[in-house]
Amino acid sequence: MPGTLARPDDRPRKRGLLADLLRCWQLYVLVAPTIIYLFIFNYIPMYGMQIAFRDFIANRGVWGSQWVGIKHFRYFFTSPQFAALIGNTIKLSVYSLLWSFPFPILLALMLNEARRLWFKKLIQNLTYIPYFISVVVLVSMVNLFLAQGDGLINQAITALGGQAIDFLGKERYFRTIYIASGVWQGMGWSSIIYLAALSNVDIQLHEAAQIDGATRLQRVWHINIPCILPTAIILFILSSGHIMTIGFEKVYLLQNTLNTAISEVISTYVYKTGLLNVKYSYTAAIGLFNNVINILILLTVNKLSQKLSDISLF
Repeated sequence: MPGTLARPDDRPRKRGLLADLLRCWQLYVLVAPTIIYLFIFNYIPMYGMQIAFRDFIANRGVWGSQWVGIKHFRYFFTSPQFAALIGNTIKLSVYSLLWSFPFPILLALMLNEARRLWFKKLIQNLTYIPYFISVVVLVSMVNLFLAQGDGLINQAITALGGQAIDFLGKERYFRTIYIASGVWQGMGWSSIIYLAALSNVDIQLHEAAQIDGATRLQRVWHINIPCILPTAIILFILSSGHIMTIGFEKVYLLQNTLNTAISEVISTYVYKTGLLNVKYSYTAAIGLFNNVINILILLTVNKLSQKLSDISLF
């Protein structure tokens, strides 16, 4: 009856952690391989972060090496390469993000509006294929197309009466080549998640808009784009957490003595200094600094997104 106290037997019973684990043990078994993988390859290696605070010597081991505190961080911050490395890394990464982020969205919107199924599948396959090309092959293709002597583009320029351009040797072309090749390679694959989001758009919204006389472009602008906006914002936040991290392989393969001033980024500097010059502690400090900056950028962008659009990762 209302107002009466519940009997002790009627109150919800608190289960312990072990009881919950046993009750849903199938789910925990299913997720166990992923947890084990992350623990082995992502958390155990964090033990090596202390190398950044030591003068690491291989035959002494991590614990046997001398503790030097922030010596390597101070050396990096005061080194002549610091400003150039940070500038090159941020510029290349931010430009890549700003140019490569909208193209998958545009491609997904256009494919979603394609009426012919065979045409849609053809374009999807043609744009997906570059993603599976290795970086080495991609850079080889760039060299074949842009070589000053016998490159296909320079051959076309000279055939039209122009003068061959040294695309790979001039600094001002490096970022354009890097970004354009990245957009071409990843645009199709990145559009998959937006196509999945567009497939969940309620068809009744389009039917109502058509009854009200909305054009196709108006339906895309007022229905499709707002529906995929949360997905786009989440992906943008995740991408912002990698601003200080640029793939080493393509930058290193596109480098030469003529464009090093603009193409030297943190990842290539760490490779040359750490592995080739055997400065493990110094480059470990640079890597740790790099990751901390990435985390701070991720948290900042996530907070701004939460305030401006009420959409965030956490």
